[in-house]
Parts: sequence; C-alpha cells; structure tokens
Amino acid sequence: MLRTFLPFLYGSALLISFLSCQEKTDNQQIDTSITQATELNDEFLKKLNFPQTVSYLGLDKPKDTTVVKVKSGTAPADMVYIQGGLVQIGSDEGLEQERPSFWAKIAPFWMDTHPVTVAEFRKFIKATNYKTEAETFGNAGIIDESTGQQWILKDGANWHHPMGPDFPAAADDHPVTQVSWNDANAYAKWAGKRLPCELEWEHAARNARNSRTIYSWGNDIQSQGKYNANIWQGKFPVKNYNEDGFAYTSPVGKFGKTPLGLTDMSGNVWEWQSNPKFNYEALFRTPIRDGDLSPELAQRGGSFLCEPGWCHGYRVSGRSSSTSETSLFHVGFRCVKDIK
Repeated sequence: MLRTFLPFLYGSALLISFLSCQEKTDNQQIDTSITQATELNDEFLKKLNFPQTVSYLGLDKPKDTTVVKVKSGTAPADMVYIQGGLVQIGSDEGLEQERPSFWAKIAPFWMDTHPVTVAEFRKFIKATNYKTEAETFGNAGIIDESTGQQWILKDGANWHHPMGPDFPAAADDHPVTQVSWNDANAYAKWAGKRLPCELEWEHAARNARNSRTIYSWGNDIQSQGKYNANIWQGKFPVKNYNEDGFAYTSPVGKFGKTPLGLTDMSGNVWEWQSNPKFNYEALFRTPIRDGDLSPELAQRGGSFLCEPGWCHGYRVSGRSSSTSETSLFHVGFRCVKDIK
C-alpha cells in the first residue's frame, strides 16, 4: 500500500493513501428519517452514514423542538450520559470548513468520559492480539525538535512508543495515539461501542444545550493563570514555551471537566470521528461537487500541537481530518454507545 507524506495542515500533516450507528428507546423506536426543514441533498447525506441519533438536519431551527426521551439507566463504566437536544453545528465566524452553521436534533447516547487511554488500549491488544497499522507499516508520523521541526515517518513509532523506540514508552494514563481510524474502529467494536459522528461530538462539546462558547467550559483558555487544555504555547512549530507543563500528551482529565463531566474535549489529542470530513454547504444543495466529500475521516478537539496562529482547532467548532490508515502522535479517539 502506497503511503504518501504531505505537509501538516490544521493539526493533521500525514496523509497516507485512501478512504476507507442505531438508536432506540426502551419503549419507542426513533424515527430513522431525517426531517427536512430545508431541502436536503439526500444522496449526499447517505454518503455520510450518520447514526440514528441524528433525527433532524436543517439550516433553520426546527419548529418541533421535541427530543425523544430515553431512560438512561446506570451509566456504563467511565461513560457520561449525553442528553438529547438541538444543536447548531459549526460557526459562521469560524473557518470556511465550519460554515454555514446548521441545526441538528440529537437523541441521547453515552460517551466516554475521556479519550481511550494507553492502558485501555493495551487490554484490547492483549485480548485480541490485534496489530495496529503503524506496527504493520513499521513507522508513524511525529514532529519535534529531534526531527528538525519537520513531519517525518518515524521508524518504530507506534501506540506503545508513539515517539519511537528511542523515546520513553507512553504512560498508561495518557490517551493512546499512533492509532489509525481503522484501529480505532477495531477497538470500538471489541468494546461494544462505536466512534461518534461529528454532530454527536459537537453536541456533547456544547454541553447538550447548544452552549455557544468558544470552548466547552467557556471563552478563556486560561483561568486564574492556569491553562484549561493541553495546547501549544508559542509559535508553531518554531517555539513551544510549554507553559501548561506538557510538551506532548498529558494524563486524561488533567485539565478538568466540562459541565457535562467530559474531559479533554479541547487539546491533548485530536479524536477520530465516524464520518468522512464533508462540506457543510453540500448538505443543502445539489449537485454534489468535487471536494464536497473528503477521502479523509473527520477529527475533532484539537491537540497539544495547536496554537491560534496556525491551528485553533481546539475550539468546539474546529475540524481536521486524515486518511483511514494514518497514524499520528497527536491523534487518538474516544467512543460512544447507543442507549437501547
């Protein structure tokens, strides 16, 4: 399989070859059709394969704001109940890839409190003897002072040694990285979960109440002199002042929780999403144009490499993407679970 190495852009630099969800209540099956307040491009929508938690999409806020009620029951271990609601996806003040903003209605679901950790991923590896794509290829993407601040494919870099064998092993309580989209899906299937779609992720990041703050916790990246996320301080990639104390990944939960009880929704690592990255506008027009549907899979949340002058991707509406077999040292994932 051909692997192509391209420059870093919006938190994802490594491009490697090609592209490669059901919800019901206790007593009520959720309508699987997408309600149309404005005309949707059904052909395009099918390509995105959104889960059945998504029951409305439109440029206009729906007249019917009723959200299906689901009995949450006891939360699965290390997961948070995300209540259903309306959410305005994107930002009309953001980058072109975040516009136009549009409305979605999302049914409740469970979401991992934090990104999957190294320790959790190790349990999966031991139980299944799974071999990640970085291990199969023999290398994965990193950038730091040792690479001359250039992205390289580092031989021996993988989930347990994300910087390569000449660097320390990944700590158990840090998010697992150097996992491809395919690897993340394999883990999710083993765990009885799935990856979130972008709409679910943003609904959760907006605290399931369509909060319009820049970040899940508010509008300030610092509070009382302390950082609220693991990000780059300085000018990427020239200088990182490392004021938050972490040059690479940090322990999950280190920077506190959102009002919903989630951690690491901004910074630390980008998180794989279930859907391809797509042009928001293409949901509401025909025909489909070249570039409307990316061969890459979407990512959310930003990472420790993000800084506003280069990549302000840790905003709630921030987006990135990579191909399905890409493995990078600043990309991980978290899972969601349907409520049945």
